[in-house]
Amino acid sequence: MKRRDGLAEAAGRWSATHRGAAVLLWLAFVVAATVLGGFVTQAEPTPAELTNGEARHAEQILERAGLELPAHEVVFIRADGSAVDSEAFRATVTDTVKQIMATGKVRDVVSPLDPAGEAAVSADRHAVLVQFDMAGDAVEAKEEVQPVLDAVAKAARAHPGFSVEQFGEASFAHKYDEKLHTDYANAEYLSFPVTLGILLVAFGALVAALLPVVLALTAVVAAGGLLTLSSHLVHIDQNGSSVMSLIGIAVGVDYSLFYLRRVREERARGATTRAAVNAAAATSGRSVIVSGITVIVSLAGLYLSGNGIFFGMATATIIVVAVAVLGSVTVLPALLSLLGDRMDKGRIPLLPRLRADDADEAGDPVRRGAWGALLAAVLRRPAISLVVCAGALVALVVPAFSLHTSDPGVSDLPAKSLPVLQTYERIQQTFPGSSTPAKVVVAADSLDGPAGEAALRSFRDASTSTPGLSGPVTFRVSDDGKVGVATIGLVGTGTDERSVRALRTLREKVVPETFGRVPGADVAVGGTTAASVDTNGHLSDSAPWVAGFVLLFTFLVMLFSFRSLVMAGLTLVLNLLSVGAAYGIVVLVFQRGWGEGPLGFTSTGGIASWVPLFLFVFLFGLSMDYHVFVVSRIREGHDRGLSNGQAVERGIRSTAGVVTSAAVVMVAVAGVFGMLPQLSMKESGVGMATAVLVDATLVRVVLLPAAMKLLGEWNWYVPRWLSWLPAGFTESAPGSAAADAPAAGQPDGTDKEVVHSRA
Repeated sequence: MKRRDGLAEAAGRWSATHRGAAVLLWLAFVVAATVLGGFVTQAEPTPAELTNGEARHAEQILERAGLELPAHEVVFIRADGSAVDSEAFRATVTDTVKQIMATGKVRDVVSPLDPAGEAAVSADRHAVLVQFDMAGDAVEAKEEVQPVLDAVAKAARAHPGFSVEQFGEASFAHKYDEKLHTDYANAEYLSFPVTLGILLVAFGALVAALLPVVLALTAVVAAGGLLTLSSHLVHIDQNGSSVMSLIGIAVGVDYSLFYLRRVREERARGATTRAAVNAAAATSGRSVIVSGITVIVSLAGLYLSGNGIFFGMATATIIVVAVAVLGSVTVLPALLSLLGDRMDKGRIPLLPRLRADDADEAGDPVRRGAWGALLAAVLRRPAISLVVCAGALVALVVPAFSLHTSDPGVSDLPAKSLPVLQTYERIQQTFPGSSTPAKVVVAADSLDGPAGEAALRSFRDASTSTPGLSGPVTFRVSDDGKVGVATIGLVGTGTDERSVRALRTLREKVVPETFGRVPGADVAVGGTTAASVDTNGHLSDSAPWVAGFVLLFTFLVMLFSFRSLVMAGLTLVLNLLSVGAAYGIVVLVFQRGWGEGPLGFTSTGGIASWVPLFLFVFLFGLSMDYHVFVVSRIREGHDRGLSNGQAVERGIRSTAGVVTSAAVVMVAVAGVFGMLPQLSMKESGVGMATAVLVDATLVRVVLLPAAMKLLGEWNWYVPRWLSWLPAGFTESAPGSAAADAPAAGQPDGTDKEVVHSRA
């Protein structure tokens, strides 16, 4: 009976046969995606999409009323040698107000020289705040704030004896985005040569090393165009775009590595280029598809978070992983077929052993080396190895139980990295809470009547008499008089414990006793502090649902892929250990501050709210790259008739080199992003690098072989009520030179209690 080709094998066979067409189609796809993406601008999330809970409700009230929360800004004016009552000080304030109003980009300007702004004068009367809101759309305010920044800079030059500086939501976002765009671009530019250097060592040849980098680069470029288009369906913020590049480089290179190494291995056995490509398509190509599906399914769990930031991250990375998988199973076989022997062009003289490594892995199942010696020791004493290694990982997991999240806010970047943050610190020292105020949104039948006016008076009085709150209070009403927005300062940095306590006072005491008494009023408190608190709480509530989704579908993918109940369960246990170890290290390094000196940051006493969920989903998905590749090789040997011990040994040995290379690439790329000044990106980069390192060493070389050696034929157990499961992605490569028959007298691996699928 003729065996039907699987998806990866059929795609690889067609690609190798129609090489020119496959390459041209891929290039056309990349160009089309890039050009189409260039016709539109990337759509960013609305303020409501970026938060949850009551803070989101506040934004939604404003959106329905067509009255968005304005981007609040302040200008800090200080002169140690002059007081606010002096003529020079008053002239500086007046000129600054005049300059910013002349831009036409501001509204609701409150001068400290007016009665409404008296609270914005410092206790020593040497500093004041000019407060205003940006006109127009709050989301677009960061794009419109530059003329105002220029006006403030002009006022500063006109009054050399005074410090005149601006800070606010729009000005900070403007400078922050500029900084991040530069930093991320530099990280991406650095990651490619670093990756190329690692691959040169791994393959010892320039052409073979360039191939994965080129494929990853084109995948990221194409995904970037598709991401811009898709952002009009699911809005994408800066974090989503940056994570897409990080994941795209890593998985694009990994998938190419698996494919390329299998082709070289088959050729070292004496196979023709066409036969080697077909064998790689039937084995590594299938592993790439299984791995990609698992990563995509894991990422889809982020849609259960209910937060726009995670929606953007999930969409961005699903797109780039899908494109990387597509390129790996379509254009890569064509390129390998075209290159043939030329894939080894540009040999590096100092690295002559790589080709021998391929030949050894192809023909000698007991080749020794660093990994070989370790594996031999593990397989000799699997129980001891399992207990020792699992104990070490559990010790790393323990600190993770003390993990707690805290939004770093503006502290996500060190003040020295951005002048606007230094301005923020000076403002906070003199006027705590004034630059990141809470925003109280009120919806009622009429706010212009006696009840609304009385509530506003009570609210203004509370701002001066309630500890933790600071004035001045601004209040703006929609044209129909049914929706209003009041702003009030909170003590603290905006995301620290003092600010959280002040927010609680505002919500539980001040608002109910003021605006809450307006008949039929719908009141919600928003702003930076509220968004931080509400989002943290929401993510904590949604995390179990996201984790449950990822665990369930990873289990199902592994069950269908390898037709083994035990392997699916073992996968979950091993991945949870590696992710838990990464959590523990992140807690020690960042929450407890052990890495402050080496990594150059100041601990906030917690982990950024989006990082733990991000790490869980991404690490659970990405660890499947190595797991699927290694287990596929073990299953391949088992299905060819090798004993359990032989299959485990051969599978681990034959994949150790490529898994090590892929892991080094992943660690290096994550490490590059972990060196960025942004604290949350440091946390995610270090967490990813740690988890991949643990996964590719302790888990894949010690725990996995030890567990599989102890389990024996139970590795492939599937109960009879699941015997209907298809063979999945585990068939051997047809005609592969690697197809070893079992030794004479060797057990054929069957057992009446275990249901197997044989190729």
